[in-house]
Amino acid sequence: MKKTATLLLLLATSVTSLFAQESAEEKAKRMQWFSDAKLGIFIHYGIYAVNGIDESWSFYNGKITHENYMKQLKGFTGKRFDAQKWANLFAESGAKYAVLTSKHHDGVALWDTKVGDLSVVKKTPIKRDLVDPFCKAIREKGMKVGMYYSLIDWSHPDYPNFLKDQKRYENDPARWNKFLTFMNGQLDELGSRFNPDLWWFDGDWEFSADQWKAKEIRQKLFGYNPNVIINSRLQGYGDYDTPENGVPLEKPANPHWELCLTMNDAWGYQPTDKNYKTPNQVIRIFADCIGKGGNVLLDVGPKEDGTIADEQVAILKELGRWTKKHQEAIYGTQAGILREWFSGPSTLSKDGKKLYLFIEHKPNGPIAVKGLKNKVATAWVVGSGATINYKVMMKPWWSSVPGILYIDVPETELDNQVTVVCLSLETPITK
Repeated sequence: MKKTATLLLLLATSVTSLFAQESAEEKAKRMQWFSDAKLGIFIHYGIYAVNGIDESWSFYNGKITHENYMKQLKGFTGKRFDAQKWANLFAESGAKYAVLTSKHHDGVALWDTKVGDLSVVKKTPIKRDLVDPFCKAIREKGMKVGMYYSLIDWSHPDYPNFLKDQKRYENDPARWNKFLTFMNGQLDELGSRFNPDLWWFDGDWEFSADQWKAKEIRQKLFGYNPNVIINSRLQGYGDYDTPENGVPLEKPANPHWELCLTMNDAWGYQPTDKNYKTPNQVIRIFADCIGKGGNVLLDVGPKEDGTIADEQVAILKELGRWTKKHQEAIYGTQAGILREWFSGPSTLSKDGKKLYLFIEHKPNGPIAVKGLKNKVATAWVVGSGATINYKVMMKPWWSSVPGILYIDVPETELDNQVTVVCLSLETPITK
């Protein structure tokens, strides 16, 4: 055991040293699959689905007592949980990665943790590890595995904070370090057993990066996987930004970012929440994000028994129809042109020679692109391949002003959600 621990320490030290010297090019290479993926699925699955209430926050904010919240453990059966069905559906949606809530702020672990007793294996009728089959099924479908982990643990006896208006203690370093030992033990379990491709942390706002020992957490995780990617909620030690439920009005400064988005208004399953976004709204939000060079992490909240609500399945299936039809305009692309050039989202191929225009409405006449200096070789409707007509107008022969490119899109070629047109350019686009 001592020899193994020493080897792990040496590996972690070596990886940390290498990471400290990571160049912009090396980081870009490590982040490449994430940049190309565009679409991920977020899964909020936990005991909160039993009563269909807010995950963790319901007791923290006093909507329900902690004791009554934890009674949901007895009703969490997962009797129809099928990781393979989940993976099949997520792959059908066009997702390239999936992130599971291994432990939310309520402290209930979905795997067989050995450093504590609060897990679905020990405390619920399901009595089995859910993370293991999830990881296997996701990887079998060729998707990357993401692991959500809450740094917060409002149920742990050694965690300082408990309820919104009640703390367990303050200024007790020995007790805090005891909690950190527990937390790091769980991270070691997840890292060594499941080797996530991506870590999605949450809850870092309650303490500082130094108090969490965020730097050491990052070093630890790179010791398990030198190519791992970490979200921004590890205070200054993450790789990509995570705006939540709101598309940035402008392209973020960080080239790597991801919008996490609910299908209705809830993260976990809440049967009373019927305020679902339409597939059209989801697709248009998705197009907006990838047009700014970002990803979307679309949330699914399975029911207590492990099945996914029909409304959510329908959204994923229609999203999948659309992503499959327009995949060349989605995966592996980069941010497109400015909205001042084209009144809608757009993406570019990696070589900059294909410009994809996302048409969100039925056009009243030809669509227009301004400011395009490059000559168009040909244009077509993505998905059908139909060649379409275009012409440049208002370009003075004596001026460098590019004029306006008008493109005719026949009504018969319009997609019932969002239509995509490709402009093949003779040379890489000049922005």
